[in-house]
Amino acid sequence: MSSLDQVLLHGLQKVLGAPDRLIALHEPEFGGNESALLQECLNSTFVSSVGKYVDQFEAMLSEFTGARHAVAVVNGTAALHIALKLAGVQVNDEVLVPAVCFVATANAVVHCGAVPHFVDSHFDNLGVDSSALAEYLQAIAEPAPQGLRNRRTGRRIAALVPMHTFGHPVDMASLLEVSERYGLPVVEDAAESLGSTYQGQHTGTFGKLGVLSFNGNKIITTGGGGAILTNDAELARHAKHLTTTAKRPHRWEFFHDEVAWNYRLPNLNAALGCAQMERLQDLLARKRELASRYLAVFENGDGIRFIAEPAGCRSNYWLNSARLEKPDMKARDRLLTVANDAGYQCRPIWTLLHKLPMYIDCPRAALPVAERLEASLINLPSSAKLASLRQ
Repeated sequence: MSSLDQVLLHGLQKVLGAPDRLIALHEPEFGGNESALLQECLNSTFVSSVGKYVDQFEAMLSEFTGARHAVAVVNGTAALHIALKLAGVQVNDEVLVPAVCFVATANAVVHCGAVPHFVDSHFDNLGVDSSALAEYLQAIAEPAPQGLRNRRTGRRIAALVPMHTFGHPVDMASLLEVSERYGLPVVEDAAESLGSTYQGQHTGTFGKLGVLSFNGNKIITTGGGGAILTNDAELARHAKHLTTTAKRPHRWEFFHDEVAWNYRLPNLNAALGCAQMERLQDLLARKRELASRYLAVFENGDGIRFIAEPAGCRSNYWLNSARLEKPDMKARDRLLTVANDAGYQCRPIWTLLHKLPMYIDCPRAALPVAERLEASLINLPSSAKLASLRQ
């Protein structure tokens, strides 16, 4: 066993103890009113897209994040799809997306008939690097009557989608400055960052629109679900209209005035979400406690460092991450094998998007930091309940 293997295993054992079964990467937790609200929803028979819990869940999200409007949908991909449409993304446009990102973000771009255009990340906050982005746009983009044009492809660059990776807020102030300079709408992928703030403001509320996810592995879950956040009342109205098949309200008539989607979150899922929201502050506190313990054991780790929240930010620490000081894919994969064999479910970051077969020919910037992150980053078990384990 190498010294790196020993450092990782010692840290995991120090924080989590010796497992008697596989310690999962991230598990949902149900210890509040989930069963009661679900049963009440079943008793009401309003289990589909109409019911009080959808409205209540949206109100709770709006209050918690500070967004004026929240529109609940079936998953984060649907939220991104509609948010991009509302931001003005059209067929054959390009949308700037980090190469270090979950595949759903690029998929949502393609669902709009557009093309993902991959950009590099910052080594510390894991999100889009504003300086590298500005330099890249200076080299490849030019103003055109329809907006920003990619000189190399001739296509319009229609939007920027920064992601708050693993719950760590990206540098939104710098990215907004770049987006304003080039006239690019910002759609924030805050899928992983419910409970995270940048300079005191909740993620997902800086751009034209933002999105959240409530998949089973997120900090709270509705089973499957997502939400669109915006401060624009008209965008919120249109989002709700497009996600309910563009049906005009009427006592009995079925009249639809746009091509639209059946994306609304069912009331049954929203009931689960309401109960989970009641417990969010406690979940956040315990996840920060777990992160502080990882930070303590890896602070002076030989060859491995814990990734802490960026300065001026508060992360939800959705996934705790450690990074090899010397990027090395073979060493990374060996560490993953050793950890999983020992009962700790660890994983790497996603395969970089430009390496996936359907996106291999998409336009992209130079991606040196993304390549370093892929070869060095390891996600550690991060469930809130793990904070109760004693060192």
